[in-house]
Amino acid sequence: MNLPGPTDYIDIHTHGSGPVSGVFSLENLMAHEDISPADIQGIAFTSGIHPWYLNENNQYQLVDIVRKNIEHPSVIAVGEAGIDKLRGPSLELQRKVFEQQISIAEEHEIPVVIHSVRAWDELLSEHKKLRPKMPWLIHGFRGKRELALQLISKGMFISFWYEFVIRPESADLIRNLPRERIFLETDGADIRISEVYAKVSSDLGISVDILKSVLFKNFKKYFNL
Repeated sequence: MNLPGPTDYIDIHTHGSGPVSGVFSLENLMAHEDISPADIQGIAFTSGIHPWYLNENNQYQLVDIVRKNIEHPSVIAVGEAGIDKLRGPSLELQRKVFEQQISIAEEHEIPVVIHSVRAWDELLSEHKKLRPKMPWLIHGFRGKRELALQLISKGMFISFWYEFVIRPESADLIRNLPRERIFLETDGADIRISEVYAKVSSDLGISVDILKSVLFKNFKKYFNL
């Protein structure tokens, strides 16, 4: 498994990817699928429990799968883990399993990729309660600037929802967030990460090469490299 270089595109959160020249993809392994990182060569992984697929019956099995996957050298982060108020089991169960995943990340000293839907108060409460040393990345963000800045103020990183970031109305948010806290993703959609980079570099008034350099530095900070 190779880490990205300063001239690579970084797709910080995706599904169903494979090795592509010039692209570093962080592939999400969802524990309920029970796919081993050993099954796919040449890319890096996160491993986590998506709240949509969590229930009272499978909670212990899924946590065990994450613990097993984390031991593989290609798994470099926990996630996507999170809290979803629109879909999933009880918030009590979601928070319990979320906390277990944060504990795994802290134990292994690796960062976390977060799924949060209408659960920002709960997420911020968990962050205050758990006081994590490892950084959190909010994937698929499409909220307001004030919320983004609140999350960033807690040391979190923001990765934009691909459908949102390619719309013209996302430009104002992108320009008004600290560049050293952002990432880009495809989330497994039928879009090339290069297209996302092109849109964001245009919004920021910088070249794609400069944006690559910025996100490469962010990657090193997020993973403490």
